[in-house]
Amino acid sequence: MNFLKTLFWIVLSAVVVIFSLNNWLPVTLNLWGGLQADVKLPVLLLFFFLVGFVPAMIYYRTRTWRLTRRLETVERELADARGLKQFRAPEPATKAKREKSAELTLDQPAPPEPQT
Repeated sequence: MNFLKTLFWIVLSAVVVIFSLNNWLPVTLNLWGGLQADVKLPVLLLFFFLVGFVPAMIYYRTRTWRLTRRLETVERELADARGLKQFRAPEPATKAKREKSAELTLDQPAPPEPQT
């Protein structure tokens, strides 16, 4: 596939060079105030191609960048949501555990465990 892409660009470059050599003619542009500019035809075509192509390319790149950032944010949120599902829900406290934890305070040391 890479070979075909390279071949395409070589053929396109050859066509552009042949077109430029056969049409290297001066074109007179009538500008404002009676000014005239003599420009070669391939240079004029390249200029207007870039005038149309560059703004569209800038728009495309910024749109792709914004959508990529949005997608990364959503993927990050999805990964966080999936990560939360990996943890088990805490077990409900039984009555004995609640009574035992209610008796303990931070000021008092924990009573020693009975030995068996």
